[in-house]
Amino acid sequence: MENKKEPKVLGIGSVMFFSENPKATREWYAKNLNMDVSDWGATFESRNIDNPDKLESTQWCPTKVGSDYFAPSEKPFMINYRVQNIEGLLEQLKANGIEIIGELIDHEYGKFAHILDADGNKIELWEPAE
Repeated sequence: MENKKEPKVLGIGSVMFFSENPKATREWYAKNLNMDVSDWGATFESRNIDNPDKLESTQWCPTKVGSDYFAPSEKPFMINYRVQNIEGLLEQLKANGIEIIGELIDHEYGKFAHILDADGNKIELWEPAE
């Protein structure tokens, strides 16, 4: 089934950043800012403004320094953008001369792709599973 929705970013899916000790960082945020953290970080839920019955989430993820997940970027962070019609968006990006890093990844919780922006920041694009 073809996705006819306009390819675009809908919001921020996660913020990932390097930490020397992600476990200690998570514990600090839990203790001092009362964040509900797990081994992955924290999840912040919100309601979709156009469809209040739909829950959305944003992840907060300390990542161990030295991880190659942000590569080829050398920046200490990566932002994940929640998108609709990821395949259409990737077609637009390719037409604009943007290199797609790796292949489109299809998980049970959505589809993922990676690109670099004009400043060399690795960006993760995520179309959540319905």
